[in-house]
Amino acid sequence: MSPAPVRAVRFDAYGDRDVLQVVEVPMPVPAEGEVLVEVRAAGINPGEAAIRSGAMHEIFPATFPSGQGSDLAGVVTEVGDGVTEFSPGDEVLGFSWQRSSQATHVVVPVSQLILKPAALSWEVAGSLYVVGCTAWAAVEAVAPKPGETVAVSAAAGGVGTVVVQLLAVRGAKVLGIASPANADWLTAHGATPVPYGDHLAETLTASAPAGIDAFIDLFAPEYVQLAVDLGVPRDRIETIISFQKAQELGTKSAGSADASTREVLTEIADLVASGRIEIPIAATYPLDDVRDAFAELERRHTRGKIVLIP
Repeated sequence: MSPAPVRAVRFDAYGDRDVLQVVEVPMPVPAEGEVLVEVRAAGINPGEAAIRSGAMHEIFPATFPSGQGSDLAGVVTEVGDGVTEFSPGDEVLGFSWQRSSQATHVVVPVSQLILKPAALSWEVAGSLYVVGCTAWAAVEAVAPKPGETVAVSAAAGGVGTVVVQLLAVRGAKVLGIASPANADWLTAHGATPVPYGDHLAETLTASAPAGIDAFIDLFAPEYVQLAVDLGVPRDRIETIISFQKAQELGTKSAGSADASTREVLTEIADLVASGRIEIPIAATYPLDDVRDAFAELERRHTRGKIVLIP
């Protein structure tokens, strides 16, 4: 009896959300050092929309037909030769670097998986990697010390919510730049809310009369320029998105690849499982509704993560 086919997100050309399809593909077979995971949850991320549109072709070109997705959590159903870390039935979370997690099943190297803490829901576990490791890398890049002031743009977004909390755990004073609608959430999670828009520089200056020690940009190049204009040292300005501006101004641009280790992922998972950090889940969608999920994501007003449920 042949194995049941896998249902997976695919696109055959760059374009808008309408290029996304959910199609049947053969069941993958784990090679040496890999396991087959039945996916229970797969987070979606803005970078995936940028790759799909072709906006990141020069940095991350797609090969068609292309799959999609890094974040995942699920249950191991088969192990490849030489695998001793996991067994069928194990609940795991982690990441794929093959743009393949938005599917019912995916093969993943054991080096990219950890056991899922029982305290984590599937939705949280399946959306932990990109935001968690990106936030970790961004915070490490500015090396905050207790009592220092760190400003964060897009502080209520998927990565921003984790950055804010990691900074608070480290004892930093956080200025969270976001819409007024997110003020209560930011305050409850240890940050001083700062509304974006007109007079932002003046508001930031008034909120930190002793100066801003570091700045983490999660949204657009104008925030990197703003940080320089405010006198933040360039080696303590970090962006996860404005790479060209960072190169132009000599600031930092660390990302998830700089923190993509099992050790970092385990530490983040433990922080969330212990309740010290929260991963807000904004919405969940069935795999078949992947276009609708990205429509919500691309409005760029979501607090927390959007997750696909295969």
